Amino acid sequence: MKKLISMTTLVAAVALAGCATMDTSPVKTMDGVLVGANGMTLYTFDRDVAGSGKSVCNGPCATNWPPLMASKAPGADYSVITRDDGKTQLAYKGKPLYYWVKDAKPGDKTGDGVNQVWRTARP
Repeated sequence: MKKLISMTTLVAAVALAGCATMDTSPVKTMDGVLVGANGMTLYTFDRDVAGSGKSVCNGPCATNWPPLMASKAPGADYSVITRDDGKTQLAYKGKPLYYWVKDAKPGDKTGDGVNQVWRTARP
């Protein structure tokens, strides 16, 4: 009985270790653009200055362009910025990342080119 419990414990530990290595990144590449973990297209804002550590999209802007919130960067090309409200947002190559409220399903890219200042984020 003791060996059975030990073997069960070992199997559970190995299974949990496998979970720790699963891709839990808040962003991935799909069809040549960056998308959130939910598959929704991510965008950058031309008025954000790359590397400034700031987002200029706040208030009503952030209602239409929800920031991709994150507490840690998933890789070398990513960083975390602190927004005006104190929350943290993921940036790619220094540019903060956003969703577009009018994208209805994964694969939609309806925010690309809005007001000539919003761009799909590309790796």
